[in-house]
Amino acid sequence: MSINTDQETAPIATPRNGSAANVFRSFGSLFGGANNDNNSVVTRSSSGDGYVEFGMQDPERNGRTLGTFAGVFSPVALSMFSALIFIRVGYIVGNAGLYITLLQFIIAYAILIFTVASVCAISTNGAIEGGGVYFMISRTLGLEFGGSIGTLFFFANVVGSAMAISGCTEGIMNDFGPESSFGVSVLPGGPWWSFLVSSLINTCMLLVCLVGAALFAKTSVIILGTVIICLFATYISFLAKGETNDTIPDARNATGFLNYTGLSAQTLRDNLGSHYGVDYTSNSKPVDFSTTFGVLFSGVTGIMAGANMSGELKSPSKSIPWGTLSAVAFTFVSYIILSFLMSCTTPFATMQNNYLFLMPINLWPPFTAIGILTATFSTGLSNLIGSSRILEALSKDQVFGSLLNFVLSGTWKGNPIAAVVVSWCLVECVLLIGSFNIIAQINSVLFMLSYLATNLACLGIELTGAPNFRPLFKYFTWHTCLVGLLGTLIMMFVINPIYASSCIILCLILVIALHLFSPATQAAQWGSISQALMFHQVRKYLLMLDPRKDHVKFWRPQILLLVSSPRSCCPLVDFVNDMKKSGLYIIGHVKLGDFRAVEDPEENQKWWSFLDHMRVKAFTEVTLSRSIREGVQHLIRLSGIGAMKPNTIILGFYDNEAPKDFFQNGSSPYKTDDFNNGDIQSFPIRRDGEPKHFQVQEYVQILCDTLRMKKNLCLCRNFQRLDKNFISISKHVKFIDVWPINIFNPTSGDPFDMVSLFMMQLAVIMLAKWKHLRVRIFLCETNEERTVGTFETQAPQMEIFSKMKLEQSLKELRINADIIEIQEWSRDTDFSRLARTVKQYTAQADETLLSDDDDEASEDKLNRSLLYMQRANQIIRQRSDQTALSFIYLAAPPKLSVPDFNERSANYVELLTELTAELPPTILVHGVSTVTSTTL
Repeated sequence: MSINTDQETAPIATPRNGSAANVFRSFGSLFGGANNDNNSVVTRSSSGDGYVEFGMQDPERNGRTLGTFAGVFSPVALSMFSALIFIRVGYIVGNAGLYITLLQFIIAYAILIFTVASVCAISTNGAIEGGGVYFMISRTLGLEFGGSIGTLFFFANVVGSAMAISGCTEGIMNDFGPESSFGVSVLPGGPWWSFLVSSLINTCMLLVCLVGAALFAKTSVIILGTVIICLFATYISFLAKGETNDTIPDARNATGFLNYTGLSAQTLRDNLGSHYGVDYTSNSKPVDFSTTFGVLFSGVTGIMAGANMSGELKSPSKSIPWGTLSAVAFTFVSYIILSFLMSCTTPFATMQNNYLFLMPINLWPPFTAIGILTATFSTGLSNLIGSSRILEALSKDQVFGSLLNFVLSGTWKGNPIAAVVVSWCLVECVLLIGSFNIIAQINSVLFMLSYLATNLACLGIELTGAPNFRPLFKYFTWHTCLVGLLGTLIMMFVINPIYASSCIILCLILVIALHLFSPATQAAQWGSISQALMFHQVRKYLLMLDPRKDHVKFWRPQILLLVSSPRSCCPLVDFVNDMKKSGLYIIGHVKLGDFRAVEDPEENQKWWSFLDHMRVKAFTEVTLSRSIREGVQHLIRLSGIGAMKPNTIILGFYDNEAPKDFFQNGSSPYKTDDFNNGDIQSFPIRRDGEPKHFQVQEYVQILCDTLRMKKNLCLCRNFQRLDKNFISISKHVKFIDVWPINIFNPTSGDPFDMVSLFMMQLAVIMLAKWKHLRVRIFLCETNEERTVGTFETQAPQMEIFSKMKLEQSLKELRINADIIEIQEWSRDTDFSRLARTVKQYTAQADETLLSDDDDEASEDKLNRSLLYMQRANQIIRQRSDQTALSFIYLAAPPKLSVPDFNERSANYVELLTELTAELPPTILVHGVSTVTSTTL
């Protein structure tokens, strides 16, 4: 393996993405040291055999200054508290009961734990750049899945921002609305007033994103501290009041009041079971397990925040697992304590009818108000910033081509203004839903789909056994990935089957659209786990595919097409792609030279580009050899793998016609300039007047070698005339012709020998592609029996017997074809006499015939043989006016062992040239294996 020491460097984009902590860039000054703007560097070493990335640099020198607390714990904890902690835990406990609530938290956090294991595995296998989940999935699963999941993750952040704003609006309306907890009623009630308040909050967030996002990032740790203080104040309030008999306002009834018992064993017993009621914020919609779980899970969707900071952490392999797991544990304990205290102090009816009951029971109610406003505003803002950064990442990666170019052009001083405005508009649309609980369910489903894809990515790359997957986080297996994947998939449908199905269908539509329309260059740069999985499965099934178990019933053509230059054989390449019948298709090429010559590193890329241009399902094999014959032997013997080896070799015809350049021909459907680089052309062709690369004797030797290696042989001529589009629309072209007679050795023997059956099989395969055509089989009777004298009267009976046998055999083979009788061989005496002459110039199995030539008659016999071939060609041409394709019996070439092989091989090709002159696209066929079966 050659090593190229040239190196290039590329900056890793600073993480700027989407959960609540996507804006935590400057925490180092408070908890992890100063954070500078130096970009980390990836060193790339390229070689002819592989591509290696080295990502180990000095953390301090490359901006990796964040510690575990500031870089991981803080963003994850604040994201997982969000709006749930103060607004909706009571809603869940009041409806589901303590037991079900604890079960739901266990389910949710179990899914999170398994997903965290996958996140840690992927994130410690390389630095994570901007985009978070989108970056991990796109660089692991590939462009199609990564782009589609990234798009849905963008919408998840948009919905998450709208959910946080909706929660913030609830808090504001409760504080300053008609039923103000502080007695300050300055805002009217009603859904449109709530929407107006939400829009104002969203607009404030927009202004912060446009002006002061960096300033907000520096205060995020302080916001987390504020939320924790408010949360502990709530705990203290539950315990300090003890057992009491207070009342709080009823949110559903302006004049009503609800009980608050304080610490009470009876209240705890009443709250153990479920008491599902209705949701007064969404038109009294009934509440059940799925709605409460959907709201619960929406509040704990911040586990990606730490992984998003991988590029700025001093020690990602340590900080991401410990920081994320500790934040998950901290929030889990906080939620469990809060749920238990609510169950012990607050009747379920109170929790069902006033979701903000924590405010009036707090020792100092502004604690709860501050907690609600800070938690929801910071979460909403971080999700808005995160969604804009994901949209920016999608635009930079050109996932949707030029559709998102306006995002890049709308960037000012590194701030994606256009992406922020687009995200703001979408948040406004989501806010029209109005209900926090409905938005929360949509948010949960979208985030679950992202987590499902993350688990899928980790599961896939683990199952492939890729050597480069060596994450520093070791506490995961494919079992944890599978459990996390199944858990998220099941709970998506538990929350809301309609939302889950819609998201999955939208994801699949995006996958298909990206597969069809996205640029292939990105997929090649990122790599795709689908390639690794396919390699893993293909290798397994190739080992299971045993060539000893082959059966003729399941035979299909596995073709090696030998080409001199792709420029001159485009119609043939396209035609063979149709004839392969889902079999193996290899395009082979021999380059003359030796291994001391410098090989073009772009050679393989050019051939793959040619396959893409032709849109054929094929492989390419290019070999370097001192002679064409030796190179062809290499290709025939070594092409394919295991049981997937070529059984049919197809060559072009050896003639003196100048090749046609289909890449440059103006009327050609294959015209392209992709293979022209100025004056240099890829795949050069032989120009008119230039000598061939090899002689006719070597060509015939290649034919002999092919048959000696027990491969079916096809020679294709006149395919420069093939026009598939014309054939498909023309009403004049009607037939595929099969000539099962060995024109070199005409006889009235069995027309269903091995060669003829192979020709018919190929004709039927093409009939499946050109369904409007019919197959014609020409039955050619000879007068060989009449020359015996005594048996002249048996000739008519032989004709009847042959036609009946042909019809019966076609019926047994399930071939629908028209039988056309040809009488020239039996009724034209001069023609029959010429036919007997040509036998002496054909390659037969009986080698004694080949050595009986005497020199004095050889030239006369050759001339007579040429006359015979011209007459046979005339017979075929007269019946080919409406023919799309002809299959003609190819006689075996002269044996290599005959003394005058050079002369005979030249005569052999000359006779074939006369036979096929001016015919439609023609395939000369010689089969050596059984390809049809009449049994089940």
